[in-house]
Amino acid sequence: MQDIETRELRYFVAVAEELHFGRAAERLGIAQPPLSRAIRQLEHRLGVQLLDRDRRGVALTEAGKALLHEAKTALDAIAAATRRTQRAAAGSRSLVLVTKAGATHELLEQLLAAAEAEPDPVDVEVLLCEVGEQAGLLRDGTADVAIMHRPYDDLAGFDTEDVLTEGQVAILPRAHPLASREKLLLEEVQNVPDLPIARWPRLDGTYPEGPGPEVRNQAKLAQLVALGKTLLVIPASSRAWQWPRHVAVPVIDAPDVTTVVAWQPSSRSRTVASFVRKAIEVRERLMVSDAQDS
Repeated sequence: MQDIETRELRYFVAVAEELHFGRAAERLGIAQPPLSRAIRQLEHRLGVQLLDRDRRGVALTEAGKALLHEAKTALDAIAAATRRTQRAAAGSRSLVLVTKAGATHELLEQLLAAAEAEPDPVDVEVLLCEVGEQAGLLRDGTADVAIMHRPYDDLAGFDTEDVLTEGQVAILPRAHPLASREKLLLEEVQNVPDLPIARWPRLDGTYPEGPGPEVRNQAKLAQLVALGKTLLVIPASSRAWQWPRHVAVPVIDAPDVTTVVAWQPSSRSRTVASFVRKAIEVRERLMVSDAQDS
């Protein structure tokens, strides 16, 4: 069997995501007939049916679902190899760090300060993203390392170092009765009739059922809380974006969240290795500080 070409993978991913040949062709900037032929040739070469086609539209077969996952992984790897090769050719000691906007601000400052304190400091570019976007940016090579959160972020396939483990808080509008409490339980914030809890995307990008708004954008979320339209539960240190109209109340039975530094296990970058070592040093300082405070 001949190897699958990158072009064929791109074509298939477009069709699999759009589930419509016309929209996929428009997205790819090609005509529909050659796209249809390319997908049929791919199915013939693999000896499997990737798509069910009928008058109602297009659906993925089980084989198609498997190839979609593998194809996206392969295309990300190719993109990552291209970007990292280009950065290596530039010869600069630089590193791209991706983190969710507003997450763990004080920890981020400490990590950057530790990197800058090196005798030959690495130039760290901070790339801010929305909820759940770090994994994709790390996989496709846009970023070299990421600050992510277990158990909420997609850490599959990455090497990680734990840096900080902490509890969670509820972010509430200041005028709401719950905002005057010293502590809360999860059951008290998950079913508030006049303040439905915000719904974050799952690892697969879908949202759980519920009356609360679907959120991914930090600015939108902050506005909705201030207007008394929703509340949310987040790691205690992820409050850098908290407004004066917000109140943070500890949720004492919420599961702990661990902030990690993540990177591709295939990385051979000395700058990545140096940054990870600095993250470990920051973790050790935080542990000493916590021990002294307790």
